[in-house]
Amino acid sequence: MSNKVLKNSFILLIGNLLFRVGGYINRLLMSRMLGPEGYGLYGLTLPFQGIFQILSAGGLPPAISKYVAEYNAQDKKALTRQVILTSTKFMVLMAILLSIILLFSSDFIANNIFHKPLVVWPLRAVSLITPFSVVVGAMRGAFQGVYKNEYTVYNRMAEQIATIVFACVFVYCGLYAMGAVLGSAFGFIISAVTAVFLYKKYINPLFDSDDSLNLSFKEELNLLWMLIKFAVPVAITALSEIAIYDIGTLVIGSIMLSVDVGYYNAADPISRIPLVISLSVSTVLLPATAEAYALKDHKMLQQYVVDCLRYSILTVLPLCVMISIFSIPIISLLFGSQYIQGSGALSILVIGMSFYSIYMICSSILQGIGYPRLPMYILLIGTGLNLVLNIVLVYSYGIVGAAIGTTITTCILMIVIMYFVIKNTKISIPWRNILLIIASNIILMIVSLIIPKTIIGSIIGLIVGSVIYLIALIFLKVLTKRDLNFFAQYLNKIPILRTYTQKVVKYIENKNLIYKLE
Repeated sequence: MSNKVLKNSFILLIGNLLFRVGGYINRLLMSRMLGPEGYGLYGLTLPFQGIFQILSAGGLPPAISKYVAEYNAQDKKALTRQVILTSTKFMVLMAILLSIILLFSSDFIANNIFHKPLVVWPLRAVSLITPFSVVVGAMRGAFQGVYKNEYTVYNRMAEQIATIVFACVFVYCGLYAMGAVLGSAFGFIISAVTAVFLYKKYINPLFDSDDSLNLSFKEELNLLWMLIKFAVPVAITALSEIAIYDIGTLVIGSIMLSVDVGYYNAADPISRIPLVISLSVSTVLLPATAEAYALKDHKMLQQYVVDCLRYSILTVLPLCVMISIFSIPIISLLFGSQYIQGSGALSILVIGMSFYSIYMICSSILQGIGYPRLPMYILLIGTGLNLVLNIVLVYSYGIVGAAIGTTITTCILMIVIMYFVIKNTKISIPWRNILLIIASNIILMIVSLIIPKTIIGSIIGLIVGSVIYLIALIFLKVLTKRDLNFFAQYLNKIPILRTYTQKVVKYIENKNLIYKLE
């Protein structure tokens, strides 16, 4: 992989992390300012924000990125400009149309589906978001296509800061849940202005040319159809992912009270913390597997896949165990004691997200080896299953039922997609090593269970648990020689740890506590 790809993958990763951190901060502030009921009303609008943004964009931002990169490399500057212009016009038109539909259907959704009249105006406020969000999507697609992803990071920072500031101001002024949604709308307005400014100043000059396409209406429709054909699977996959995340919220909203939605929406963002790790891995894994597969280097492919799966399980699983066991103090610390009733859902849902994190990594592997539609089909089937399980289990177990339904679904998704990864890559999974990792996490869980479930206890649990987990990994012979070299390389850069790291590595090697991968 070239340095350019590695650099831009890292920059995109920073942008994704900033986006998630900003989202967490916004949710934490809104949960405390609105209280469980108001936060529940705000939470009911979040799936609609995502759904209408995806429907408006139609998956075109990744298509813009692909074709801008392709045509710009071929020095077809006029065609590159036309791709951005045609896509943006279509997305803005769709966004305006869908905003009008949501504006006039909000009353029906609030009263007939959710049976909550108070959610009418927050839903109407969502209609302000979509026209600006698609402009942002188009500009970011252009940034990515010319490998200027630092502008995406700047743009996301502007969006997150504006969202948090405006949301706090509007809620403080008494606009309640609608104020939180208006904060997101103003965040996208600032983001759209910033994105267009960055595009005009830094990206548009790259496409300066005397050439002019002067496409007829029919020719422009043909260009749009080419873009849409690429974009539709992307949009379907994105919608299915939202369904996996948010079906629980929608089902709870239609069956239970707003306050119950608030409890569940306190658990939901915490449970997704492990996904930050899997997103980091999958971002880099896709081009890496694509390269190995194209070179027909099975040994390199085996190493990429096995290492990524193992490192994800090594890091995600203990994080999920700790969040699950210390769910009460964690949710109390982040959202306040009034949200403790969401702790039961969090304990289960975070395990489901650990399954989904493996699914994300396997999905990147399949996309990298030339099977982009297979993860989409699996996800579509999972969406239907998740909906059925949530409806059945929420009636019986409340918000915990939504967590159970989502966890069962993600577990099945993980098993199915791992089967197809093994089948299509012909790689050998080190099952014995993975079982030893699971055994180490069982030891971690047993130790954590005896620690008091308080805020102080959770801090002690994090410290003690980390030490116990590391000792378990060493004495169960989980770590490989490559693992030791990989972790030592980074730990040696910290002066205070360098001496201890070298001693631990030498001890493991002398005692032959190393797992040998086949």
